[in-house]
Amino acid sequence: MATEKTALAERIDRGESLVLAEISPPKGSDGAGVRAVARQFAGKVHALAVSDNRDGVSMSAVATAALVAQQGIEAILHMTTRDRNRVALISDSLGAAALGVRNILLTSGTHQTLGTARTARNVYDVDSVQLLSVLANVGAEAAIVGEGGYCLGATAAPFADPLEMQVSRVGKKIAAGAQFLITQSIFDVERFVSWWREIVRLDLHKKAAFVAGIRVLASAAEAKEFSTRRPVPRIPPAVIERLGARSDGAQRAEGIAIAVETARKLLSLEGLRGISIRAECDNDAALEVIAQMGRGKA
Repeated sequence: MATEKTALAERIDRGESLVLAEISPPKGSDGAGVRAVARQFAGKVHALAVSDNRDGVSMSAVATAALVAQQGIEAILHMTTRDRNRVALISDSLGAAALGVRNILLTSGTHQTLGTARTARNVYDVDSVQLLSVLANVGAEAAIVGEGGYCLGATAAPFADPLEMQVSRVGKKIAAGAQFLITQSIFDVERFVSWWREIVRLDLHKKAAFVAGIRVLASAAEAKEFSTRRPVPRIPPAVIERLGARSDGAQRAEGIAIAVETARKLLSLEGLRGISIRAECDNDAALEVIAQMGRGKA
């Protein structure tokens, strides 16, 4: 296994800004669509993240990330500890590295009762902090053959309570080996700023690269559905009202405008390193945000 740093890790080490995007694997087994989506983002982002069964059973995130990497694009593989034990998770990480994917974001995952596979059993043999520590030390453990070389990431939850506990957990993730952290989608900038002040006060932003999660809401209906299904992170009523005030045909453009405004506000904060864009089933909207921000890779 190669030990040279990934392009993402090198960019983080140099203190450069990051433009990321996130996609979901397809529900079926056809990889042609994944390749087409990857080509859409080529030259526009520094890395393309692939979620791990976030919204129900999908193509393997490892396979999807490998397809992205085959298009010459830096991939970030999401791995949730919800569905697999430590043996399977470590095995998948080694397999991903063999396929050219060594950027891995570790997360516990949304509880299955909030998704479509509600009768599935969760596993949680290890949590994301424990798995970070294991993968950061691959090669140091006699039971694991490999030389590591991963660029490891984690999630951050600025909107969960209590705030102090969430900040403490971020510190634990960094200590365990996280080199970058991507936040939950941010709709409430004021609440995020309160959390961010604590991150800066503790100098955590100097120890890892923090990237703000930006989700494009295509309509008031989507915003309401998201709020009902996942009350955290909270979408302020003013955002839903702003979308609803537009005609059906204009709500998507308004959602893009809101995402751009939010991203600009966040990038003005001291120490924040970049943005990660996600648009549900509408990659063109994510690309439009990147274009309007003028922050594309090329």
